[in-house]
Amino acid sequence: MNTVTRPRILVVGAGFAGVECVRRLERKLSPEEADVTLVTPFAYQLYLPLLPQVASGVLTPQSIAVSLRRSKKYRTRIIPGGAIGVDLKAKVCVIRTITDEIVDEPYDYIVLAPGSITRTFDIPGLTDHAFGMKTLAEAAYVRDHVISQLDLADASQDPAERASRLQFVVVGGGYAGTETAACLQRLTHAAVKRYPRLDPGLIKWHLIDIAPKLMPELGDKLGSSAQEVLRKRGIEISLGVSIAKAGPEEVTFTDGRVIPTRTLIWTAGVVASPLIATLGAETVRGRLAVTADMCLPGHDGVFALGDAAAVPDRAKGEEGAVCPPTAQHAMRQGKHVADNVIATLRGQAMSPYVHKDLGLVVDLGGKDAVSKPLGIPLRGVPAQAVARGYHWQALRTGVAKTRVMTNWVLNALAGDDFVRTGFQARKPAKLKDFEYTDSYLTPDQVQAHVQGSERLDR
Repeated sequence: MNTVTRPRILVVGAGFAGVECVRRLERKLSPEEADVTLVTPFAYQLYLPLLPQVASGVLTPQSIAVSLRRSKKYRTRIIPGGAIGVDLKAKVCVIRTITDEIVDEPYDYIVLAPGSITRTFDIPGLTDHAFGMKTLAEAAYVRDHVISQLDLADASQDPAERASRLQFVVVGGGYAGTETAACLQRLTHAAVKRYPRLDPGLIKWHLIDIAPKLMPELGDKLGSSAQEVLRKRGIEISLGVSIAKAGPEEVTFTDGRVIPTRTLIWTAGVVASPLIATLGAETVRGRLAVTADMCLPGHDGVFALGDAAAVPDRAKGEEGAVCPPTAQHAMRQGKHVADNVIATLRGQAMSPYVHKDLGLVVDLGGKDAVSKPLGIPLRGVPAQAVARGYHWQALRTGVAKTRVMTNWVLNALAGDDFVRTGFQARKPAKLKDFEYTDSYLTPDQVQAHVQGSERLDR
């Protein structure tokens, strides 16, 4: 009896790019045309731009974790784990499940959207003592940690300990770092009113970045407006400065200053997932070099997009320009690459990805924001309306939109709450504990593993 097997489409990653790709494949492909599989540790899509609002308690963690299984039409098989290697010749993806089991997943078409990880440098003590802001767990943990510093400072009789617990350092003057510092400063400013033994003047927030400007993409005027808002709130901004070393109770800046602190939050950029290095393919600044239709040259059926791929930016019309690793590009690339996969399946021509950037939004909490929709500079309440309106409409489900809007309204009416939820265990969890960068295989290890598995199958 002849058995007809359907083409196997494997999507790696459930970020903006991966989820949009899967959803498009489900809508446009009949179940008989192909089998779709998604590799992700969690069965939800995380709306990353709103993580600072989770850290500050404006939004609940569940609000921005959109379930992948909510759709009644959902038929994609989910493998709970992370891809740690891809053998392009054998067309096999090596996956480490959440139970640490190593499994091999063969494919006919693969869409690589593994996203990015926090960019770190060889700074003494950084990964041992800094917190990240890349995952839902990290945001929830940071919130608990910041509130616990107020509790511990209030209970302490040692002035030096109080001072160190009430100083906070955020590294990274991009969107993530600026919004994190802004949102958490508002939280501590509101919370300290409930601690009559604490002097509000002891609470100090530092935002530092090695670049000469905060968020240079905003332009000089809006960037200066954002800095002015933060400085009026008492956040000390240091530009052209980074971290020389980090310890459990102090941080040394590259300009020689030593800041006593128990809180170092590292948001100094991202790099492509280490999975990309396992392919042994050409990269552009760590991102996989792909064509304008998001194919990997020389390998049929291999597509890459999002933070992990250097997708040519046709809209700019500049030689060598690539799309920035933003949510709006990732979402549109996900839909477009799904169309190209379907075109390949059906023997049709693929099309290049072209999208003109819609602008930028920066939510500084409360009524403060700066935005640049379609190149129009906005500040204050109008900018806040645009920022929240953009994020709200970008949420994928009605349930998520309802939860987020409810949280915003409740926060506006009732103010902040300062409850520690218990995420912080007795053992601190830092950067090294949330991003498993040592789990990935080298290209040689991938090949050896796949060949060994093939011999066992025989």
